[in-house]
Amino acid sequence: MTTLEIPEDEYARRRARVLTDLAGATGLLFAGSGGGLEEDFRPDLNFQYLTGIIDEPGAVLLLDPSAVQSSRQQILFLTPHLPEVERWDGWRGPIDAALKQKCGFKTVIRTSHFAGALLQSCKRSKKAACLHPLSNHVTPIGPDLEVLQKLQQRIPGLVIDDSSLIVPRLRAVKSEPELAMIRRSAEITEEGFSSILSMLKPGVSEFDVQEAAEHGYRSHGSRGPFYGTIVGAGFNGTILHYRANSKIIGENDLVVIDSGARYGSGACGYGSDVTRTYPASGVFTERQKEIYQIVLDSLETTIAAVKAGVQYSELDAISRKIITDAGYGDYYPHGVGHPIGLEVHDVQPDPTAPEGAVITIEPGIYLPDENFGVRIEDDILVTADGHVNLTGNIPKTIDEIESSMATYQT
Repeated sequence: MTTLEIPEDEYARRRARVLTDLAGATGLLFAGSGGGLEEDFRPDLNFQYLTGIIDEPGAVLLLDPSAVQSSRQQILFLTPHLPEVERWDGWRGPIDAALKQKCGFKTVIRTSHFAGALLQSCKRSKKAACLHPLSNHVTPIGPDLEVLQKLQQRIPGLVIDDSSLIVPRLRAVKSEPELAMIRRSAEITEEGFSSILSMLKPGVSEFDVQEAAEHGYRSHGSRGPFYGTIVGAGFNGTILHYRANSKIIGENDLVVIDSGARYGSGACGYGSDVTRTYPASGVFTERQKEIYQIVLDSLETTIAAVKAGVQYSELDAISRKIITDAGYGDYYPHGVGHPIGLEVHDVQPDPTAPEGAVITIEPGIYLPDENFGVRIEDDILVTADGHVNLTGNIPKTIDEIESSMATYQT
């Protein structure tokens, strides 16, 4: 099967678009730090979106529209080449033509020269732009704003503008290569849920279900889950972000499974976010059917309203009205969904859903006094005149679920 990825020329087009949108201001993005022996490095997602680089902790992207030479309008700064360190952590090599081609940049410089280059850029432009998200007053200041405020003390007249929505507005609209990766993730996720249906029964553990899903993902081209898989049986299904996954599943338990495959390199890439609620016995009780159908009606009615330009708040209101009218509004404590992309709760820079966005619709009812909850979630591509359900093939009607489970249990 062909491996899908974002082509290098798409990253170049993204950077060119941001250069234009900066309107002459200097912009910079820090990849961040971390990673090592015990965990994978995950770069700042705006940095990854503009560069495709996922394995260079400490890297910096400088966008300098004021530079006379076009080759220096986009500069990638990499930390020093340290052979003794790289013998342990991975070979990076010197800056040469091969490295520049691999990174997709004409100008690649070590971070030891970053301060001087940024100073010269800001002296020319007298304008700088914050591309990292802005922080509230109780969290650390963004890394670009922290640096630029220091330069304001050194460059008279330097103006700093808020440009923190430039990259999120690009990220919100998925390109065809991005959509291809999300679709592949959805196909792999379907395989994982098929694995669940083939083994779910009373007496297995929540972790057994998690393992079945994630093994199914890895067996079909994924490196693993897009986020921490949730498997909540009985009362645990009423806990929204339950993660222990340790209970033995009982005969009458409904099991809420919230999971999705990641597709892409290592700990990076695109993914799916799907929830299904299945009866451990293979058959819903009448009470479980009643609640399940209300949630399913909310899901399907809300999905039907998805199209480019719809307000996210309108989708939430549609979903919530159905559940509230049924008498369970107090048992629906979360929003109806969110965008997905490079992260499971992806950027949402505007109040309306643009054409090309991928969003989740995920209503739920949670009844802790009755020891069960129901959540159903699909991933929806927003189109100009409607939508496409990317995960709709995973069984979700009562008849589909009971029929599928009967097939495996006979």
